[in-house]
Amino acid sequence: MKLVMFVLVLVGAVGTSGAQELLEARITKLVEQAASEQTPPAARTVRLTLDEAVSRALENNLDIAVQQLNPQIADLDIASAQAAFSPTFDSTIGTTSRVQPSTTQLDGGQRVVSDTATYNAGLTKALKWGGASIDAAWSNNRNATTSIFSSFNPSYRSNFDVIYTQPLLRGFKIDSNRQRLQVTRLSRELSDIDLRRLITNTEAAVRSAYWDLVIASEAINVQEQFVELAEDLITDNQARVELGTLAPIDIIQSQAEAAQRRQVLTEALQVRRTVELILKRLMVSGTDDALWEAEVVPVDRPRFDASPVNIEEAIRTALAQRTDIARSRRQLDINDINLRAARDTTLPALDVRASYTLQGLGGTQFVRSGLGGDVGSVLPGGYVDSLNQLIGNDFPAWNVSMTLSYPLGQSAAETSYARAQIQAKQTQAQIEQMELQIATEVTNAGLQIQSSLRRIEAATAARELARQQLDAEQSKFEVGASTNFFVVQAQRDLADAQRAELQTILDHQKSRIEFDRAQQTSLTQGSIIIVSGGGN
Repeated sequence: MKLVMFVLVLVGAVGTSGAQELLEARITKLVEQAASEQTPPAARTVRLTLDEAVSRALENNLDIAVQQLNPQIADLDIASAQAAFSPTFDSTIGTTSRVQPSTTQLDGGQRVVSDTATYNAGLTKALKWGGASIDAAWSNNRNATTSIFSSFNPSYRSNFDVIYTQPLLRGFKIDSNRQRLQVTRLSRELSDIDLRRLITNTEAAVRSAYWDLVIASEAINVQEQFVELAEDLITDNQARVELGTLAPIDIIQSQAEAAQRRQVLTEALQVRRTVELILKRLMVSGTDDALWEAEVVPVDRPRFDASPVNIEEAIRTALAQRTDIARSRRQLDINDINLRAARDTTLPALDVRASYTLQGLGGTQFVRSGLGGDVGSVLPGGYVDSLNQLIGNDFPAWNVSMTLSYPLGQSAAETSYARAQIQAKQTQAQIEQMELQIATEVTNAGLQIQSSLRRIEAATAARELARQQLDAEQSKFEVGASTNFFVVQAQRDLADAQRAELQTILDHQKSRIEFDRAQQTSLTQGSIIIVSGGGN
């Protein structure tokens, strides 16, 4: 409306012929500008081969991007499990002051004051072999007292202790730390298997969606051809009506047929858009991806592969490589670890403990004449004296002991182990069931290929016969030996035959994809019962 008002104002304001030409040029420019603003830009076209589509999906697919993070998480779990075997450092620094009243003459005074400072450090480490553990502790203290019986004041004490604990039964072959580490390592392999399963299934889905788009595009071409045939038939019938060789009612029939074919063409266009959206969903990294708004034009065309398939060899390949059976076997390994851990908890706890201690004492020494007597001499000393005695191994001490612990009667660990044994048998049966299922799926996929080959032969023959039938009806119609109804019917039969042929070609292409996929992975993860194992 604004454009029209502007034009009217210009027309009223300009009167000369030169101004009139200027006005017309201005109007033309304004109209072109308005038209360009109202016409949406054409969608960008992207031509893709099948390999390019697969490559884009493997690079951009969001499901794969999410799954690729799981192995990294599993690596962190392994690092966390390995941390149990890292040494632990601990230290203590403190001071204590105590004032005690005297209760006997041996207390060293009526009121004894003691000040003690401690500074200790130690390392503790669990060993991967044999479930052993080793502890090293270095303890030091300084004590100052008012007791007259003290020989060293202040006194310095240093101890260095090494303790080695070795289980002989429970915890010797496996314990909770080693169980967790082994399970997390196998879980890391499960993450890799799940990623491989997703990549394989995504690749198969892209190939299937790509061929769906190819067939949908071909279906549009076929429908466009039949729309043209219907419109040509309308033109031919109109000419025949003008010549008086055809009744006007036949034009209505051909027009109705053309309208119906345009409706089918519209449906084919909608199918193509839907299939294209499915393919884009697999290839883009988000709605901001340039491919999301573009029109995908498939370049490759289905290749008719009539080569026979070796079903027996495919079954052997599937049993060796399929991700679901590989995943179940890894879970079976986890069950074996948990079963060994459950059995370990039923054993008696028999541990050997060995310790060795070094001691040192230093400080200012008071030499007295008798118990509580006067100080005769003072020998200076300090903390270094205690360290020298420690290093010189002047006052060693060692100890070896063995402890045994065993519950009387049936323990909860024995019950858990019995339950785990039953579950292990159940999981083995599940593996055998899965192997049978895999053989069935691969065999069925191979039979689908053989069936699709026969269907393609039949569909091709049917399409050729429909083409010959249409040519015959058109020839008879031109000489008046047939009617418009039979020509339309022959065109419908040819359209149906071509759609059926396209569908059989698509089914064959998908059956090849499914046959290859069935040897590598399944659409489900594949899972068995996980045995709950005990730890120490």
